[in-house]
Amino acid sequence: MNSQIQTVLENIEKVMIGKREVAELSIVALLAKGHVLLEDVPGVGKTMMVRALAKSFDAQFKRIQFTPDLLPSDVVGVSIYNPKTMEFEFRPGPIMGDVVLADEINRTSPKTQSALLEGMEEASVTIDGNTLKIAQPFFVMATQNPIEHEGTYPLPEAQLDRFLLKIKMGYPSRGQEVEILRRAENGKPIEKIDAVLSVAQLIELQELVQGVYVEDSVKNYMVELATQTRENSYVHLGVSPRATIALMKASQAYAFIKGRSFVTPDDVQYLAPFVFSHRITLKPDARYDNVTSEEIIERIIAKTPVPTKRFAEQ
Repeated sequence: MNSQIQTVLENIEKVMIGKREVAELSIVALLAKGHVLLEDVPGVGKTMMVRALAKSFDAQFKRIQFTPDLLPSDVVGVSIYNPKTMEFEFRPGPIMGDVVLADEINRTSPKTQSALLEGMEEASVTIDGNTLKIAQPFFVMATQNPIEHEGTYPLPEAQLDRFLLKIKMGYPSRGQEVEILRRAENGKPIEKIDAVLSVAQLIELQELVQGVYVEDSVKNYMVELATQTRENSYVHLGVSPRATIALMKASQAYAFIKGRSFVTPDDVQYLAPFVFSHRITLKPDARYDNVTSEEIIERIIAKTPVPTKRFAEQ
């Protein structure tokens, strides 16, 4: 594993017990310049994960608490008239941060949810007809509660497609929960961790990730997986080419984390459920048969031929 990433993971684990995979996947998205949707029940550490990640890279942390009355200007910012200068001055919103926590994103209206779209996809916001770039690094981790439906708004497909990965935290084991209590007994663990890398080092790592090699046979394998989602009998709408690009970018970051300069089919197989599952729309038949999107992706992976010969030789 890459030594710098190992240091970051160990730092996060001072706060997050038993969530190494979630931390690793979050770093994958961060290095791939993507965004993450964290979906799980309240109290399992979603917010703590984002804060630990930001502190580990000494990144500017911003939080947006989504509520039904939140306005788009509360997210992107607003121009305010200054009577002294007799000019409008832009007051940036919380989206102008290095690491942005969009907490309970499904509790606000689609109009406000859409305020994130341009920022997440283009790394820019448009205010009063003027487009402003968001400084890099820029990473959004959104959370949503799957068990609350009253007063919530399902995320539209266009916005779901902007998230590189969708991750679920899960409950800790009994032993892990006891350890959580031990660490929380004498204060908040998040306040006791320090930065281990700088923002400049993070940007350098992001640039190195782009140089990870993806062999043509692996690209063909990614496209075949994407094509199978469009032809599956349970799927109404398969993944778009943006999803295939996302799978490639995530695979490059994952290979880099593991200390390799090239992507293997195993990387693709591991990441495909996290990249594809939230991007497909299921037919009613899938719900009747109690088949989830994750299961469909796993079935597609299981039946799709893998390009193994070249990688067996490496």
